[in-house]
Order: sequence, then structure tokens, then C-alpha cells
Amino acid sequence: MLDTRHDFTPGTIVSSWFGLLMFVLALPLASSAQEPPDTNYDEAKVPRYELPDPLVCFDGRQVSDAAMWREVRRPEVLQAFATHVYGRTPKIETSLRAEPLAPDAVVFDGLATRKQIRLRLLESDDAPWIDLLLYVPNHVEGRVPAFLGLNYGNQGVDSDPGVIPSRNAVCQPGEHARRWPLEMVLKRGFAVASFHGGDIELDRHGSGCRFTTEGWQKGIRHFVLRRDGRSELANDEWGSIGAWAWGLSRALDYLQTDPAIDGDRVAVFGHSRTGKAALWAGAQDERFAIVISNNSGQGGASLARRRFGESVAASYSLSGIWYCRNYRQYGNQEAALPVDSHLLIALIAPRPVYVASAEQDRWADPRGEFLAAFHAEPVYRLFGRPGLEVTEMPPIDHPVGQTIGYHIRTGNHDITPYDWQRYLDFASRFRR
Repeated sequence: MLDTRHDFTPGTIVSSWFGLLMFVLALPLASSAQEPPDTNYDEAKVPRYELPDPLVCFDGRQVSDAAMWREVRRPEVLQAFATHVYGRTPKIETSLRAEPLAPDAVVFDGLATRKQIRLRLLESDDAPWIDLLLYVPNHVEGRVPAFLGLNYGNQGVDSDPGVIPSRNAVCQPGEHARRWPLEMVLKRGFAVASFHGGDIELDRHGSGCRFTTEGWQKGIRHFVLRRDGRSELANDEWGSIGAWAWGLSRALDYLQTDPAIDGDRVAVFGHSRTGKAALWAGAQDERFAIVISNNSGQGGASLARRRFGESVAASYSLSGIWYCRNYRQYGNQEAALPVDSHLLIALIAPRPVYVASAEQDRWADPRGEFLAAFHAEPVYRLFGRPGLEVTEMPPIDHPVGQTIGYHIRTGNHDITPYDWQRYLDFASRFRR
């Protein structure tokens, strides 16, 4: 069992225990091949830090109730994340048009119906669009809840040759199917919707399946800049995470019109960089009923102030295009950041949120992810909702939590059937 502190009051100085240090030092290294040589995996070197209190406004006022959170504190925290971390998402007038890409097909021996729909988002024909891959269980009467997430190419989700490959993605059929246990999810009565993040914007690292030389010029941010007659983004304008989050909301626009889907019960989820996008999408768009972060790490669920594993400086150096340019100034200056990831999770309140870590994924800082979930609890209590309901980091493979869920599982940086079982159990508790 991981050793952990009990003095978790927001606004106090947080440090570490020797027992946790010994445990962490014994873990195998699981991180990015490009990690900087000064990456910290020593709990003794985590700096002393003070977290912004979720219930104290920037002007010093105490948040007294849920109404004040919603009317005062939540808007300013949301704006701070937009200004300093992910960038402002511009107002974009959408014009959703759904076009079938292929006839609906019954798959998995009758378990589900597969739909493939092109979502035209804007009037202009050269604007980015989404090719949505949707599986709906056939054994459930009425409209069904759904999981929505980004993939690295629709063809990677399922090896069935009937799946139309995503443009700008070069993964092989079924290459990522192990991360998409479709039949497991469908048997539990949930639909699964996904699309290639490159439909909205390609990652700087490539399409997600293979490294390429293509970049953000093919995406929505570049399109909006050209539309507005500009060539450069301002320092506080959206990065790729903001673009992907915007795309997830556009997919939700469609799901809320599909007669097979209960649009009020859509869970947005993601792993790693797409987990960061899921959190930001869920924080901004309160239509998402549940938000799930799997190994999202720095820029996602883990506390930046800990400087453990992937730091702000490392994340911006490796993947600065994910964030707004303002985020760069907080590399090795995390204390100056007006927000941290516990506030990102708090923005989701009172809706259910689940944060998951992996034992060997030290780059994503599992302890920092747990602490962020823990420190979001005061906001959930404003709404009368139970949070994690624990004061210590749980043992490996022992999920905890109520409205806030958490687990750390055996293994490394991945999304596994174990993770999916926990998410399905969690989401099933909130089915009406």
C-alpha cells in the first residue's frame, strides 16, 4: 500500500514521507523516451508547495455555497485555465450536418449496430470535419448512454475491414483494438463513439499512430486563423488540447440528435494526451455527464506544483503546441500558476469524474493524480456530493471513491481492460 499524508487541507504546505519515497524508487521507470535528463523521480526532491484553495476566490472572498461557486469562483477558475494553460477557445459559429459514410452494419454477431457518420461542422467545404465511428448495443431498449473519446484513427479501433480509415491516420486495422474492448462495453449496455483527433488537428508528434511531418496547419485552429485574416495565434489562444476538446463537444452536438443515444448520459474519456483533452472538454462543457481521465499526467490530472515526472517545463518543451503560449512561463515557476489540476477536476463538479493511474507510469505522477482528485473534494461537498471518501492513496488494483473515483493499477502507461471495467462499474452507478 502506498504511504501517504493525512494533512491534506488545501492551502497548507504539502511534503512527502520516507516510506512513499522508498516505494517509488523501487518502481520501474515508465516514461517518455524523450524525457529530459533532469526529470525528477525522487519524492525527497518534490518542492514544498501550497495549492490554491478551491474555496477562496482570487480576490480573497470565501466561497460559502454552491451558488457562489457557480456564479463567481467557477467562472474565474475556468478563465484562468483558458488564459494560462489551454488557451481561449474562440467563438465559432457551427453548422452541423451529418452525412452517412456507409450503410449501418450489424456487427459482433448481432450485439451492436455500427454507424459511420461524417460530421460537417462549418459551412465552408474546406473546413475540418469529423468522421464519427459509433457502435450502439442492440439488446438495450430505448436510448442508451455512451462513451465518447478520441482515437488515433478509426481503423485502429477495430480490425473489421468495413471500418473506413480516417484521413491523416496511418495506423493498421485493429492496431489499437486492445485499448477499445468494444464488446465488453456494448454488453454492459453502453454505446461507444470515437473519432480521430487528427480530424480536428494533427498532433505535433504526428497522427498518433506513426510520426509524420504534417502539423497543425491542417486543423481547426489554422482554419480559424485564415478565416480571420491572421497568421499567428496570440499567447492566450487555444492549443491542440483546446482544439481536441472543442471537437469532442461537436461530437456531443451530434450524439444529442441521434435517436439511439441518450445525449444527457454521455461520458467523455481519454488516455494520456487525450485524457488531458477529456478533462478540459468536461470542464468547459457541462453537458458531459461523466468525465474520465486515464494516465493523463501533467497538463491533465497530476499536480504541476509537484514537479514529479513530466514537469511543466518538460511538457511545454516536448509538446508546447498542446497548450497556449502563456503556459511556457510557468516552467520551473509552477508556484506562480494561479491554478493547478485539483481545480481542473473541481470544475467538473457536481458531475462524476474518474481519475486513474498506473503503478509504473511515474512520468504521469500517480501520486500527483490522486492528490488532485483528493483536493477537488471541497467543491463536491458544496453540492452535497461525496468525493473519494478516503484520506490515503489506495493499494494497487483497489478502486475507491464515490462521485470522484480513483484507482492505481498494476502496469504501465496504457489503457487496459481493467481500467475499462472500473469505468463501466462507475458509469453504471449513475445510470438513471
